[in-house]
Amino acid sequence: MLATVKYHLPASLRVRLKEPLGDLLTEKQLFDHIKKTGNHIVSVGDLVTYTLLINQINPLFCIIDDHTRRHDVKKEKIEKIHEYGKKTITVNNPAGTITEELWKTIKELYDTHDSNVLVCVDGEEDLAALPAILFAPSDVTIIYGMPDKGVVAVPATEHHKQKVKEIIAKM
Repeated sequence: MLATVKYHLPASLRVRLKEPLGDLLTEKQLFDHIKKTGNHIVSVGDLVTYTLLINQINPLFCIIDDHTRRHDVKKEKIEKIHEYGKKTITVNNPAGTITEELWKTIKELYDTHDSNVLVCVDGEEDLAALPAILFAPSDVTIIYGMPDKGVVAVPATEHHKQKVKEIIAKM
């Protein structure tokens, strides 16, 4: 089944999205940040999710695609990630897009207060942080990775939501 694309990333936004939407942190700083804020966590990306899980930090939900930098994640890491959660949802989302299916799934997870859910993306999850930030309640921080730089923690503040709205308006 073909996925209905809701948003497509234009080349003009690629450079903008290489900049962190929130605080760029080291792994240690991330754990300190999580302890300090006490916020619920949503993770986007396989390696970020794996790191949280092996450190006994359970996100509300995780969004993964079994790849990092378009290469397969090591089997033992995938197995650990796939042990997570009470429920697994699979959605289609081609690279460089946000599909209607991914968009609705993220919104519904917040709306229903469903937790311990693993969202497996058939395609690419890179842009999933945008709706994850946009729909998040104020007590949630979205965590995603920036290759070779660290991890980004984005508290669901109006400031961050406005940044996301401006990006989406250009898609």
